[in-house]
Amino acid sequence: MSRVERLTLAHPGGETSLWAGFGALQAAAPALTAWLEGRLVFVVTTPRVWGLHGSRLEAALAGARRAEVLEIAEGEAAKTLATAGELWQRMALAGGKRDSRLIAFGGGSACDVGGFVAACFTRGIEVAQVPTTLLAQVDAAIGGKTGVDLPAAKNLVGAFHHPRYVVADTSVLATLPPEEVRSGLAEVVKMGFLLDPALFAAVEEHLSSLLARDPEQLGPVVAAAARAKIAVVELDPTEQDQRRLLNFGHTLGHALETAAGYLGLRHGEAVAWGMLFALRLSLARGLDQGAARRLAALIARLGLPPLPAFEVDELLTLMARDKKAKESGLTWVLAERLGQGRMVEGIAEEEIRAELAAFLASPGKLFGLPL
Repeated sequence: MSRVERLTLAHPGGETSLWAGFGALQAAAPALTAWLEGRLVFVVTTPRVWGLHGSRLEAALAGARRAEVLEIAEGEAAKTLATAGELWQRMALAGGKRDSRLIAFGGGSACDVGGFVAACFTRGIEVAQVPTTLLAQVDAAIGGKTGVDLPAAKNLVGAFHHPRYVVADTSVLATLPPEEVRSGLAEVVKMGFLLDPALFAAVEEHLSSLLARDPEQLGPVVAAAARAKIAVVELDPTEQDQRRLLNFGHTLGHALETAAGYLGLRHGEAVAWGMLFALRLSLARGLDQGAARRLAALIARLGLPPLPAFEVDELLTLMARDKKAKESGLTWVLAERLGQGRMVEGIAEEEIRAELAAFLASPGKLFGLPL
């Protein structure tokens, strides 16, 4: 089995210790046990995750004064202000204090809402992220971005609140459905293409094994994706500059998720479609055709579900509400070359409208791919 890698993310409030690989929960257990010793611990999770993997936390929770399991809905349905309010109320009634602890135990939505609840309860309690999906292990659990959705836009309300620990144990990925693995790999592809060509090439080479949840391949990929994200977050912890590169594919991707009512398109799937659209804008600004074709071909191999029918005007409106937008307009994250991205402002709405209409009519036409 793949070995566990220990990583550290330094941020203005201190540092996050991260374990990634097969058996990471066992490797992190001594540190988690000491952190939870004598504390009231809140575990924000879903019924499915707790039923499948709750026993994996037993060793870490053994020394806690008390553990309260707070179950939330599965998926994006949990990321609401109503859910956050219910959790805060339950924590208050259970006797939660400023030195209580919270563990976000689940996929990206549990990590997002759990982190947000921790950021705001008594103005901030310490949190550990224990992600149980590939997408959460390589993205949502790392970097301190927390939040919930509004009907108007995804992740529009949130806070930066870095976890004390992140434990990305790839052994839990064995229970993931194939669609969730694909969704997580889309985020890995994004980070590889813009930040780490070696990671991108590894996914190209081992995609079949990764889709099959091969632990020998998943461990190094999760660790490499985590290292790539850590490097960017340490340079720009509050997303003022270079961290925005991690949003490649997200401007349209988030709009697609919102237009679909947060149903029918998983986050990674929407991001993959968003990357294909961003390639169109990137090619018009000098991206090499060969690099663009490699990314498009790899995305095609993921086997995305068909892109639902959307209206251009609706997507333009939703993109204008994107949380990364400024009053001066949208900043697009585009690819300059394999391993390098850039932020581009001032793209005319007429160009976006024309490219979006062409893209929605035939997403894969530009590359001759069956998308």
